[in-house]
Amino acid sequence: MINELGTFIVNILHIPVPGNIIGMLLLLIFLLTGIIQLKWVDIGASLLNRHLSFFFIPISVGLMTLGSIFMSSGIRLLFILVLSAIIGIIGTGLTSQLLAKKREVSSNEQHYHSV
Repeated sequence: MINELGTFIVNILHIPVPGNIIGMLLLLIFLLTGIIQLKWVDIGASLLNRHLSFFFIPISVGLMTLGSIFMSSGIRLLFILVLSAIIGIIGTGLTSQLLAKKREVSSNEQHYHSV
């Protein structure tokens, strides 16, 4: 339903972004504001996360038909893939460190107030 809402918003506002991206942003906003509770989506998300590798099979099969594109633009594509992987790894690492520090500060504050 949120995905369709995202697609509807893209079609109405003519935003040059895929509707599912807008849908994911809406889900994030709904989760942060409490409109949707995490426990409502946690079980389904855990199931999809456990079987995530199966979603890459159709993509991999589709890529096999694009050999000529890889031959002509392979170096550029490789550069883009490596760069995006580095950005993703750095972003994930920084986010994890920030959340760990925030949790540590919160834990220390609770300990301080309980003494």
